[in-house]
Amino acid sequence: AHLKEKNLPFLLTREPGGTAIGDRIRRILLSSENSGMEASAEFFLYAAARAQHISQVVLPALAAGKLVLCDRFADATAAYQGYGRGLNLAWIEEIHDRFLKGLKPDLTFLLDLPVEEGLRRAWKRMENQAVKEDRFEKEDLAFHRRVREGYLLLARREPGRIVVLDGMK
Repeated sequence: AHLKEKNLPFLLTREPGGTAIGDRIRRILLSSENSGMEASAEFFLYAAARAQHISQVVLPALAAGKLVLCDRFADATAAYQGYGRGLNLAWIEEIHDRFLKGLKPDLTFLLDLPVEEGLRRAWKRMENQAVKEDRFEKEDLAFHRRVREGYLLLARREPGRIVVLDGMK
C-alpha cells in the first residue's frame, strides 16, 4: 500500500515459486507426501526454483527499475537447509554464489516469534487451503528451533540488512 501510494513501481513475488517451473517445484517441496526427501535433494530443488525465479522474474523486474519484494530468498535456504537440516553452510553459499552472482536483498525483514506460535499460525493459515503445504510444519520442534536460531544468527551477522521485528505484534 505504501509503495502504491508513493507511485513506486514494484513486484511482489515469492519463493519457491514465482514461475511456472518454480510453482511445480514448490508443490514437491512443501507437500508432506515427500517427507522422506534427502536434505541435499531438497536444497537442489530450492536452488533450481531460485535460479529460474531470478532469471525469469527478479532480474527483469530490477532491469525495469522495479523494487522487488520477495517472500523468502537465499537466507531461507541457509536457515532451513543449513541450520535446520545441517547441510554445510559454506557449500550452500558456494552454490548460491555460482548463480546469484552477488544478487542480495538490500533489506530483509525477519518476523521473529516463538516456534510454537509460528507453527500455530501456520496450521491455522492452512485450514482453508485446498492443497496443504505442510511438509515443514510436520517437522519436530527441534528442527524449527534450529531454523529460528539460524535466522537470528544471520541477522546478528548482517544487522544493517536484516531487521528483526517482533512477530508477536
